[in-house]
Amino acid sequence: MRVLFAGDVMLGRLVNRELQRKPPEFPWGNTLPVFREAEARIINLECVISDRGRPWSATPKVFHFRTDSKNVEVLKKASIDAVSLANNHTLDYEYEALSDTIGALDRAGIKHAGAGVDIEEASAPAFFDIGGKRAAMIAFTDNEPGWEARPHKPGVYYVPTSLDDPRAQGLFDRAAAAKKEADILIVSAHWGPNWGYTPQGAHIPFGRRLIESGADIVFGHSCHVFQGIEFYRGGAIIYGAGNFIDDYAVDESERNDESFIFVADVNKKVRSIRLYPTIIEKFSARLPGSPRTELIAAKMKNLSADLGGRGEWDDKKGLLTIFPR
Repeated sequence: MRVLFAGDVMLGRLVNRELQRKPPEFPWGNTLPVFREAEARIINLECVISDRGRPWSATPKVFHFRTDSKNVEVLKKASIDAVSLANNHTLDYEYEALSDTIGALDRAGIKHAGAGVDIEEASAPAFFDIGGKRAAMIAFTDNEPGWEARPHKPGVYYVPTSLDDPRAQGLFDRAAAAKKEADILIVSAHWGPNWGYTPQGAHIPFGRRLIESGADIVFGHSCHVFQGIEFYRGGAIIYGAGNFIDDYAVDESERNDESFIFVADVNKKVRSIRLYPTIIEKFSARLPGSPRTELIAAKMKNLSADLGGRGEWDDKKGLLTIFPR
């Protein structure tokens, strides 16, 4: 099966302004043909979908991301199957905007995981079909501990990335249980601080433990740049998927406007991951073409080699494939 992943999709602020006068396909730029080739498409939704709510003020917060309720159509245009809501923007406009987001996704038939009315809902896996197989996705974050969902409190599925924390063991147990009900298990991890091309020290043992607990793919994001891919015990860990759509200022050294579309080839185990280099340009995702495509791919090839992966560049197709060694 071919499972597609794209990192942070932020449809608020200036992207939202553009969508007031442009069609819902606009933020995807020229990438939609790649999306159509996959059997399932998964993203991290880095904003709320709502016309309501006040900016979060209970704890210090600089950025608040919200897109108009009609913009759920943007996700439908890319045939998004599932989104992660476990991140540090899900409560940007308080609880009613989270409720609106969940309702909009439900009405659109888009599965979601990682946030909800209580800890039971926030930690529950989303189930969906991929090419006739049953898939499950659990989503968690180690950002915003004040947003942690509890038995009678809405919020996100908050899990510190410390193997000694009992909440981590709870995540591993949930992963093992979900895998018993699914052919493929994806764990979405919005983890770590901004910036840095190498995984946080705690993320490597934590990601491997998720694979040991039953995950086939760990889909990491949060740091705003891409990080390498590791293959481990038949699974794959995407440590950082980077930014895919946003309106952020570009850091000239970190290049937070560069990333990939990740397409995992899964047949009992993860055989490879194909990567299509992308950039963000004028609030939309783009396949940039030469020579920038090769430069972005070369960086990922080296980062993944440091984690034991083997990269092959296809100049005709403009894609990099990472294989286990």
